[in-house]
Amino acid sequence: MANEGRRIEVRGIVQGVGFRPWVFRLASAHGIGGWVRNDAAGVTIEAFGSDLALAAFLEDLRSSPPPAAQIRSLHSIDVPPRSLRTFEIVESVSSDDRRVSIPADLATCAECLADMHDPANRRHDYAFTNCTNCGPRFTIATSVPYDRPNTTMVSFPMCDHCRVEYESPLDRRFHAQPNACPTCGPRVWLADSTGVEVPAQNPIHEAAQSLRRGLIVALKGLGGFHLACDATDEVAVAQLRRRKRRDEKPFAVMVGTLAAAELQADLTGVERGLLTSTERPIVLACQRAGNDLAPNVAPANPTVGLMLPYTPLHHLLLAAVDRPLVMTSANLAEEPLVCGNDEAIGRLSGLADWFLMHDRDIATRCDDSVVRVIRGRPAVLRRSRGYVPRGVAVAQSFVEPVLACGALLKNTFCVGVGDTAYLGPHIGDLDNLETYESYELAIEKFEQFLGTTPCVIAHDRHPEYLSTQYALDRQEPVKIAVQHHHAHVASAMAEHGIEGRVIGVAFDGTGLGTDGTAWGGEILLVEYTGFERLATFRPIALAGGDLAIRQVWRQGLAILDDAFGADAPVDRLSLFRHVPATEIAVVRQMIAGRINTASAHGVGRYFDAIGALVLGMSESRYEGHVALEWNLVADADERGQYEFALIREGSLIEADFRPVIRAIVSDTIAGRSPAMISARFHNTLAAATADLVRTAISRHGRLPVVLSGGCFQNARLAEGVDHELGPNVRVVTHELVPPGDGGIALGQAVIANAVVQSGSQVVSEGLCA
Repeated sequence: MANEGRRIEVRGIVQGVGFRPWVFRLASAHGIGGWVRNDAAGVTIEAFGSDLALAAFLEDLRSSPPPAAQIRSLHSIDVPPRSLRTFEIVESVSSDDRRVSIPADLATCAECLADMHDPANRRHDYAFTNCTNCGPRFTIATSVPYDRPNTTMVSFPMCDHCRVEYESPLDRRFHAQPNACPTCGPRVWLADSTGVEVPAQNPIHEAAQSLRRGLIVALKGLGGFHLACDATDEVAVAQLRRRKRRDEKPFAVMVGTLAAAELQADLTGVERGLLTSTERPIVLACQRAGNDLAPNVAPANPTVGLMLPYTPLHHLLLAAVDRPLVMTSANLAEEPLVCGNDEAIGRLSGLADWFLMHDRDIATRCDDSVVRVIRGRPAVLRRSRGYVPRGVAVAQSFVEPVLACGALLKNTFCVGVGDTAYLGPHIGDLDNLETYESYELAIEKFEQFLGTTPCVIAHDRHPEYLSTQYALDRQEPVKIAVQHHHAHVASAMAEHGIEGRVIGVAFDGTGLGTDGTAWGGEILLVEYTGFERLATFRPIALAGGDLAIRQVWRQGLAILDDAFGADAPVDRLSLFRHVPATEIAVVRQMIAGRINTASAHGVGRYFDAIGALVLGMSESRYEGHVALEWNLVADADERGQYEFALIREGSLIEADFRPVIRAIVSDTIAGRSPAMISARFHNTLAAATADLVRTAISRHGRLPVVLSGGCFQNARLAEGVDHELGPNVRVVTHELVPPGDGGIALGQAVIANAVVQSGSQVVSEGLCA
């Protein structure tokens, strides 16, 4: 049979996941000669054999890749035949056509865990055991292609045993770039709060004993340090809160096994799958009654963020301590994640009693990802470790490389090149110099990985966002300002490959609108090149601007006076009992005179204001604090609703919740339960949203309905709107891209690309023809 030749280019997550040895074995099984190699864009194969053998080889390439691989494209072209009887794995090459083909970090696989637990294995209890199916990837990569010299493992020359594994195509550690053992690899040690190493025969066991005694340990993880303490010890948790300056925001908890997780939370099948996935995110789940977690792990919160160990070091520590551990990012509340050893001693010496360190450097900060289940499907709320740097395929290729700079809070950025958008790791809130510098470095790293310099810079319209200022300071000539809520909706459209128009529901706290006011309760007709504002919510006065977001009693007072006028029953509500009458009078004067007072249409502000009125919460101790508690208190079985009004103001419809506020205040004064009132508020909000959407459908046709914005992290709201609209309306929600500001950069990127393609330089309200 005649010999044929094929050049096969594979793109996707195909480096560092055992792809080449799998291709080697596959080619050998089909009698194929040739070679396979990594390049900066993915993997290239040249294969020679009979036409029948090559067809079978290509079919297997497409249909059964290794578990951690993700093939996005596979292109095959004919090349002149060659008589090659053997198949080889050849040295990687660089290229000007780069794509991030480095995989995300992968949780420790079952085979490596078995090696660690086997006393006869040379990797018994070794904290850096890995193979091509697991281990660090993105966080140790310094460049592409993803080979050992381009990782922080370059400083650990392999011993003879590891070298044999690394060079044998039939070994599962073949070209596992972090491959190591106790003889040649990284080591762990215990240090005191000054950084001095403490003699310990088994540092991990010593750290476990310290945790059992109620001490706080800083642990060097995969993408940064964690602060750990005994999650069953209320005193230890309180100490960690004081030191970290984290008053009430819930802590994440790591448990050793899925069975241990079942003791702490009532898990669904989807949640179990997420906990045991290779991404190993923090999964938000309902706490199990009678669990042994200290109440101050998640104060007044029926949910808990659980995760399982994802590195050998975590596995060994959890097994040694034999109890749940708080595992929270090692930083003060406003600072970036700590990732270097010297940095840890310098910044964490007042927070941790002991340091469990190692000498494998972290090349890129990468915080833990957070996921919850909404509408029966996973929804990523914070996209970082385990998911980054996986790309999002876009329907319209980027005509020029685009950098989208993201938002101010929960920042991520996005680089769009070719047919893929790459979201960076979670950066956090850009409100201090250290976080801003971390943001700049992370963007530089992504541009280096991609080998690209953006030609187009996309940013939020808000001129005071540090991300906007960063964008405007860049040298690229093309800068495109994107309205915040347009970007929210477009991010979900891009994630789901939607190209036509949609009805977008964008609910969050605040985003600058095209009219100069703060939006956040918007019904929009959206396409990538523009949008039309169809409906919004009656604005709430924010006396003092951002101060009203922290001192939420100001918002409560604003909606109370708006709903009742001079008859507002301030003295009958517990919220105002500890607010001085003089402050109440001053705020009323500010609102009446529009003095330092903004108008905010955000649905998130309604959660704050009404939650404050009913729960008596005068301050928000962290971003989204009151809204979260207002959501969590809701009675799951309550189906009642309040009356609301829809008022047309010219071409815009406004949802008027003054009747809702009056009814809620009446119920609160009458002593009805916050659980019932919260549930009815949620039900009413879902019903009002559905009415607004149905009005939009009547005007513009049965378009997909996209729910986006931080308010749709609230499962009850998202599921309520979906239920109200019914099965005949296609409702789209986020899954792999966060609905909040952590996903907004994707929307900015695709909008900017569409604007460039359309030949315009400005995107504003109004759909393009």
